[in-house]
Amino acid sequence: MPKAADHIAEQVAMVATLEGQGRTYVIADGIYFDTSTFPRYAEFAGLRLDDLEATGRVEAIAAKRHPADFALWKLTPPGVVRQQEWDSPWGRGFPGWHIECSAMATKYLGERFDIHTGGIDHVRVHHTNEVAQSECALGVHPVGTWRDRERMIRDLQQQQKQMERQLQDAKRLPDSSRLQGQLGNSIQGAPAHGGPPEV
Repeated sequence: MPKAADHIAEQVAMVATLEGQGRTYVIADGIYFDTSTFPRYAEFAGLRLDDLEATGRVEAIAAKRHPADFALWKLTPPGVVRQQEWDSPWGRGFPGWHIECSAMATKYLGERFDIHTGGIDHVRVHHTNEVAQSECALGVHPVGTWRDRERMIRDLQQQQKQMERQLQDAKRLPDSSRLQGQLGNSIQGAPAHGGPPEV
């Protein structure tokens, strides 16, 4: 199973690509993706950017240009040693949460792959950020179909109910041999050329 910690070089390379395109900016705690450089940012999840606030998962960072901007690389503060941190062109630190998915998917699945799954709670932030950074870095939308687990389960449950209804309907049909006999009698009594039967 691939591990994010084994793919730091790929993540750094993708951040460097975005930086080279002018899609990033640096603040005290890290390198951030500037969502204003990707005009379709809100489309994937149907977001209203004017209504966005800090998510609560992380505290608000005043230096961010927009609440939707997200970390690509977090810098380790002076005097702090973390369990997992690596050197990078921007300083010692660790990758942002979203970049690992884009970098690893690109390495193993290519620039575009068929299906991406995940929890419905990831659509508004994580998947939206994956789309933004991948599409900008690669020049293509990375995924053919996005399916969240909740919708997949709901779809399967609906299919199961439909199959159960069809099975019940099939059980209510007349016995097939009796039905064939009835059809045979009907065909024998039918007129040869579609006209009215003789009296």
